[in-house]
Amino acid sequence: MVSLSSLTRRLSLLDRWLYGELLGPLVFGIGIFSLLLVTGDALFDLVRKVVEQGLPVGPALHVLILQLPGLMVYAFPMAMLLGTLLTYSKLSSGNELIALRSIGVPAKRYVLPAVVLGLFFSMVSFMVSDLVVPNSNHSSFVVLQTALGRSVPKSSGEHIIYPHFARISKADGGSRHGLAQLFYAREAADGRMKGITVLDISRPDMLQVVQAQEAYFDQDQGNLLFLEGMTTSLAEDGSSQSQVRFEKQFYPIGDVPLRLAEIPTDPASMNVAQTRMSQTLLEKTGNLRQARKLSVRLQEKFSVPLSCMVFALVGSSIGAQSVGKTRSRGKGFGVSLIIIFGYYLLSFVFSSFGVQGILSPYLSAWAPVAIGLTAGLALLYRSSR
Repeated sequence: MVSLSSLTRRLSLLDRWLYGELLGPLVFGIGIFSLLLVTGDALFDLVRKVVEQGLPVGPALHVLILQLPGLMVYAFPMAMLLGTLLTYSKLSSGNELIALRSIGVPAKRYVLPAVVLGLFFSMVSFMVSDLVVPNSNHSSFVVLQTALGRSVPKSSGEHIIYPHFARISKADGGSRHGLAQLFYAREAADGRMKGITVLDISRPDMLQVVQAQEAYFDQDQGNLLFLEGMTTSLAEDGSSQSQVRFEKQFYPIGDVPLRLAEIPTDPASMNVAQTRMSQTLLEKTGNLRQARKLSVRLQEKFSVPLSCMVFALVGSSIGAQSVGKTRSRGKGFGVSLIIIFGYYLLSFVFSSFGVQGILSPYLSAWAPVAIGLTAGLALLYRSSR
């Protein structure tokens, strides 16, 4: 493995100088935006729970710490924008960038370290959001609910509906693909479902209604095991009827209903693999709107971290234009807030279009990144003239 010191020695003097200049403002940006996000998003809510609901201070601090990774994902791109803006404004106002251009160093060369740093933080942000944030958000919820004296089931859901599509036999001997069973469960918790009703229309000229008090998934058989129920068979014209009671009965529908009950309601609590699995399950059930929403959120799990690189390019390009002008941290912070507000407003609009089906999930998630990169390149071209 190559050590950090050997990597540092391989960098050119220009790169080492620029990375050193970027480090201080970047750390400052991470600190200030983390403080703002913690104060505005988490701290006030926890203080209210401590005062109004009697949440102990110890668990409240634990919850606050567990929520930090999720907030850091948003602090990284904001800090990258402020850090690059302040750094290149300082270098431009001090004529260092003019000196570099006078010896033939183009703008894209001295902006490159900021973009590389932005790409690095994009990868860090993605890894944190995919590997750390889902577990920390879930742990935060468990700690909070436990401290407030509320139960936390392993998995739960209410009114689970699963339309099972398969090949259906026809009266003339052929078959077609269509709705075979419509599954309903009143509730599900900890791997068990209660209040089950299945409408089976997979047989020609026959309708079956299967009811059971409880069901769970049997790993050995690979199907749901219904307990304490009754099967009612009806002819298509309603002329005949039979009822059979049972204590146990395997039903060939797999474990999809239970997996549906385990789908988290918040995509922020899922990693990429879980989001993709949930999207597939929802498509199988015919819930296309919710599946489309998860498809948009899946793409955003890749596009949102890349905003670090977008902001690095935009911030360094704007800062490089401040020739002979001194931009204070206060002014830089104000400019950063305006750019951040505009970018996230644009992202929200495109995301809404994707959820509504106006735009494809790919376009709705990646369009803000493409627009941001285009604007950054245009600003870089202007600063190099």
